[in-house]
Amino acid sequence: MTNVLQLKIRLDGTKPPVWRRILVKDTITFDELHDIIQIVMGWTNTHLYEFTVGGLSILVPSEDYSDDVTDSRKIKLNKIITTEKQKFEYVYDFGDNWEHTITVEKIMPKESTGKYPLCITGKMACPPEDCGGVWGYEEFLEAIKDPKHKEHKEMLEWVGREFDPEEFDVEEVNQMLQ
Repeated sequence: MTNVLQLKIRLDGTKPPVWRRILVKDTITFDELHDIIQIVMGWTNTHLYEFTVGGLSILVPSEDYSDDVTDSRKIKLNKIITTEKQKFEYVYDFGDNWEHTITVEKIMPKESTGKYPLCITGKMACPPEDCGGVWGYEEFLEAIKDPKHKEHKEMLEWVGREFDPEEFDVEEVNQMLQ
């Protein structure tokens, strides 16, 4: 039987917190969950990732990693994620080291008319890719908020647009998920 997991994904170290609440089928793989997280958070899927569940390292194996990893393309969530309140980690971009805490808020029966994945809600914009992790993001925000900051113009040009750190559009995210 397929269940639906309600997951809260929180980007660690951000203030105010950047987070999303999603519904996913428990029969998807961790690699598919990675793809969903990329969309709901706003990342660009240009870096490596790793899930850690109870000490188990789950990622796409490569020559750079030992055989002590579980292939994220082959393991489904329901093989490891089995209880409400269970927490696990997701790291995206090993350079910037974007650490996310994922909490299983609910495990529910799948509704026959439900469309999954689905983003229910969230808060705050995702930091721009390659801005230097949490510390670089804080510096980026300081620069773009202050027109007199020495890097104000450079940071806005680098991000390529205006950047509103409070912007999050759940409808737009759900269109991208479909």
